[in-house]
Amino acid sequence: MSNSKVIGIIPARLGSKRLARKPLIRIFGKPLIQNVYESVAKSKRLDRLMVVTDSTRISDLVFSFGGEAYVSLRNHPTGTDRVAEVARNLDYDLVINIQCDLPYLPASVVDLLISSMLKEKSVLMGTLATRIDDPLRLRNPNVVKVVLDARGFALYFSRHPIPYVRSTGSGKRSQPPTSKIAFERMDLKRLPFYEHIGIYGFRKDFLMKFSSLKQTPLERFERLEQLRALENGFKIKVYLTQYKPLTLDVPADLKKLKLLKERVTR
Repeated sequence: MSNSKVIGIIPARLGSKRLARKPLIRIFGKPLIQNVYESVAKSKRLDRLMVVTDSTRISDLVFSFGGEAYVSLRNHPTGTDRVAEVARNLDYDLVINIQCDLPYLPASVVDLLISSMLKEKSVLMGTLATRIDDPLRLRNPNVVKVVLDARGFALYFSRHPIPYVRSTGSGKRSQPPTSKIAFERMDLKRLPFYEHIGIYGFRKDFLMKFSSLKQTPLERFERLEQLRALENGFKIKVYLTQYKPLTLDVPADLKKLKLLKERVTR
């Protein structure tokens, strides 16, 4: 059994641009941050779990339901940079960055990432993905897509549907990628479309390296912090899961969450 120490850190920012005060939004009677924290706290592989935030309002809330929180000292461009601030002075080998927009994220999914990275000790940064089987998610820019190489490492992440399907294999060219009809006609059981799940695992030393790097052009264009690693030549291992996430990104997602109780496995 590995002796590596693992900490989970949930970055939670009060000033979300797409959904104001997102961590405080109540879902089924509890604030979002509490739902995320209590779900992840069931992990069998985490040695410690905490929230890092820019707001005393959020930290006070976390303390009120028995969680642990830390108020970051300064503004950060991304959640990972905020996580790095608190992880820097903690003695842990593996740091798991868990996004605050994943209510009811099963602890088993967190444990999958941890166990996978503990087995593959050469992996500096890891994350999760699942196959896309819904055309609406393929078209949604809030659903991040990822393409993989033959060994399961990320080639690129994008808010745009990737890869571009020039041919379906039937000898006929596909419809333009922006065509609604094209998305609906795609055989998503066969085509390699993957949705990125917003949870990252870092070796602590690499997390410190990552946070020391300047934001990169593609990272800024797509607003995807993981591209900073790829643009600087580092690899990200992507582990596949059957878990289908329902993220809270925009106000319309609140309506979808009303159906969440029936289909989410705790």
